[in-house]
Amino acid sequence: METEDKNAVAADNGALDDDDHTKIVEQDVHGPSEDFLTKIEELSPKAQRLLENINGALVGQPEAARLTVICLLSGGHALIEDVPGVGKTLLAKSLALSVHSKFKRIQCTPDLLPSDVCGVSIFDSKENSFKFVPGPIFTNILLADEINRATPRTQSALLEAMEEHQVTTDGATRKLPQLFFVIATENPIEYHGTFPLPEAQLDRFMISLSLGYPKPHQEVEILDKTLEDKAFEVDAVLTEEELLEARQAVKAVFVDPSIKNYIVSIVNATRKHPAIILGVSPRGSQLLMRAAQAAAFVDGRDFVKPDDVKLLAPYVLGHRVIPKVRESKVSHAELIERVLEEVPVPV
Repeated sequence: METEDKNAVAADNGALDDDDHTKIVEQDVHGPSEDFLTKIEELSPKAQRLLENINGALVGQPEAARLTVICLLSGGHALIEDVPGVGKTLLAKSLALSVHSKFKRIQCTPDLLPSDVCGVSIFDSKENSFKFVPGPIFTNILLADEINRATPRTQSALLEAMEEHQVTTDGATRKLPQLFFVIATENPIEYHGTFPLPEAQLDRFMISLSLGYPKPHQEVEILDKTLEDKAFEVDAVLTEEELLEARQAVKAVFVDPSIKNYIVSIVNATRKHPAIILGVSPRGSQLLMRAAQAAAFVDGRDFVKPDDVKLLAPYVLGHRVIPKVRESKVSHAELIERVLEEVPVPV
C-alpha cells in the first residue's frame, strides 16, 4: 500500500484529528536493508537468551523481565516502583549481571551528595594539581536503589547523565560510556524521609513498571529456591559489544507510517482527555516507538505491529501524564488504557 493510501485510511479511521492539523509522518516504505535483517536474525536469539537468564533468577515475573530487557535494548532507562520485598533489586541485579559489562549500585539516602554520584576533584600534593576521581555513575549499568530517598539536588545530578550521556563537574564535561543504562527502584508506599521524583526526572525514564505480589504457587517456588545455594544468581550471557550491536539492529526495525500515526494519535488523545491535566510530550511518542521496535526485535520480527504499541503504551506513557484530582484513585496506566480504547487501531 502506498504512503498516501495509508494516510487516507488513517484519516478515515479517525486516527488523526483534522482540527489539530497533525502532520502525517512519512517514512521510506521499503523497510530495513538485508544486512540489518541478517543482524536481527543473528542477535534476536541472544536477546531471548538474556531474557531467559533473568527469568531463571526471578519467579513469576516474565512480563517485568521482558519490559526491562526492551528498555535496555532500546537505549532507555527503567523505573521499578513497588513495595519492598517483591524482587525489584533482584530484577535489576539479574539484568545487570547478565551482561558482561561494568555494573555499579548506589544506595540512595538523604545524605547522598551529587559528588557521591558523579565524582569529585581531589588535590594531588605530589603533582600539585587536582585529580578527578570518577563516581559510580561512570559505569555501563547503574542501579539507583530507592531513588526517592535521595534529595532533589542529588536526583537532579542524574538528569544530565540520563539524557545527555555526560556529566559536568567543576566546569568540565565528561562523557559517559557508550553503553549507559540506569535502572532505578523506589517504594511508593513509604513517604517519610522520601522526595517524590519531579516530572522532569520521571520523563527521563522510558518505562515505569511494578512487579506486584506473586501468586501462592509462585511464592512456594520462591521458598524452594531460597533453600538452594546460589539459586538467585545468574551468569553473564551477553557481551557489551553484542548488546551495542543489538541496539543498532533495533533501530533498523521497520515502523510503518500507519503505526507512526497510531502512536501520534494515542499521544494526542492524552492531551485532550477530560481526566488528564497534562498529556504526553513528543518525547513520549519517540520513546514509545523505540520501545515498540525493541519489542519486535525480542520477538524476532523486523517490523512493528499495532499490538507492540498497545501493550507498551501504559508502561511508556503512564508516568508522563498528570490526572485530575477527581481521577486520583485511578492509576496512570489505567488512564492510558482508557485512551487506547478510544483510539482506532490501524488494520
